[in-house]
Amino acid sequence: MFEQAFKNIDDALRKEAGCTTELDYTEQTSWLLFLKYLDALEHQKAMEAGLEGRKYSYVLDPPYRWESWASPKDKHGKLDHNAAQTGPDLADFVNLKLFPYLHGFKQKATGPDTLEYKIGQIFGEIKNKIHSGYILRDIIDHIDELRFGSQAEKHELSHLYEAKIKNMGNAGRNGGEYYTPRPLIRAMVQVVHPKIGERIYDGACGSAGFLCESYDYLRPQAKKAADLKTLQESTFWGIEKKSLAYVIAIMNMILHGIETPNIVHANTLALNLNDVQDKDRFDIILANPPFGGKERKEVQQNFPIKTGETAFLFLQHFIKMLKAGGRAGVVIKNTFLSNTDNASVSLRKLLLESCNLHTVLDCPGGTFQGAGVKTVVLFFEKGAPTRKTWYYQLEPGRNMGKTNPLNDTDLAEFIGLEKTKTDTPKSWSVAAVSINPATFDLSVKNPNGGEAVVHRSPQDIMDEIAVLDGDSAEVLATIRGLL
Repeated sequence: MFEQAFKNIDDALRKEAGCTTELDYTEQTSWLLFLKYLDALEHQKAMEAGLEGRKYSYVLDPPYRWESWASPKDKHGKLDHNAAQTGPDLADFVNLKLFPYLHGFKQKATGPDTLEYKIGQIFGEIKNKIHSGYILRDIIDHIDELRFGSQAEKHELSHLYEAKIKNMGNAGRNGGEYYTPRPLIRAMVQVVHPKIGERIYDGACGSAGFLCESYDYLRPQAKKAADLKTLQESTFWGIEKKSLAYVIAIMNMILHGIETPNIVHANTLALNLNDVQDKDRFDIILANPPFGGKERKEVQQNFPIKTGETAFLFLQHFIKMLKAGGRAGVVIKNTFLSNTDNASVSLRKLLLESCNLHTVLDCPGGTFQGAGVKTVVLFFEKGAPTRKTWYYQLEPGRNMGKTNPLNDTDLAEFIGLEKTKTDTPKSWSVAAVSINPATFDLSVKNPNGGEAVVHRSPQDIMDEIAVLDGDSAEVLATIRGLL
């Protein structure tokens, strides 16, 4: 129903000089979608208040409501072209009045978990990149066609928005930062098996895929109004460092049905682990932290095991943030299992001694678009040492890529076998006592004849080089155009 509107929005954005990438398209669509959603939410709350004989106090002042500046209607419910601004007038209003007004909400808010604070955060982080007021008018008219009224409408919008995030993830070589394949997330959620009342956390939440899929998993279990309130307010928690991902995470969660998401815009790793108290800890952690980044020395000082590898700092953070008995599923580079540097060895020792690392899922190359690394998923419970680890080697039987992505069927066998930790040609168990106490090496070595290292075919490598060359050519062409 709404697919054509999304296509029209993208077509309009392609004509805008200020928007050049899928990241720009998603960001600019997001702030407009958010304001349209906010308008629908306020109308719904005002109507509910009216039915109960209460007066509703609007969050936005009249000139800044969608119906005033974006889509004023005539008496027939059609766009009032006399009242609707366009061209330079519209661009000036958005840039000089609307954004400063909305950014000011951060100061007015009573706390970081309020809708007002979220509004202030979002409009402090992003800028309007749609410079042409005529193109902006065109986009607003398409956004105005979208409806947030029913669950079915929100469901369709969330699917379309997820597709935008996926395109954004596939758009560049850092796509893995924004997009973890949803079939892999769904499998991780099923293995960790959250229940209503448990607190779920992702400290590197990106576009909030783990939190949204966890909500979709738990929503059918909510039988009472109290369960729904718990899911809305006190179940899902995330932190995101990058402003674009933060905005997208909030919009993604809203479209999935969570009105005021508990997403904080901050550097998770700057949190001092010594300050973490039991009340701060979580029942469940699901995450795909960024690999290979570099953190400043003062951030590294927060961690007992010093390392410049961002993913290793995140793993320490997650172990610390889990409650005793808490469960986690974390994506990490497969080299973590065998690296011989001090930090890797110390971190594997910490993981095995303080947690029960019960399952390792070995993912094939190409699981993450645009990322040239192989990954594994670590599933662990905190509070008892590891006795035995079950490994599963995921082999979809085809080369993974943009046209051949991971699907739910690929992971069905893993989910089924994981419950009993059964040994098969693709799965096996390793007793903790057999692990070398000098290295704590956890390499994926299939005793059933599987290869310890799956070498990529020359064709795969050539294909990736061609894609990267294409990316480089685009960047160079853009730079030339600017000179």
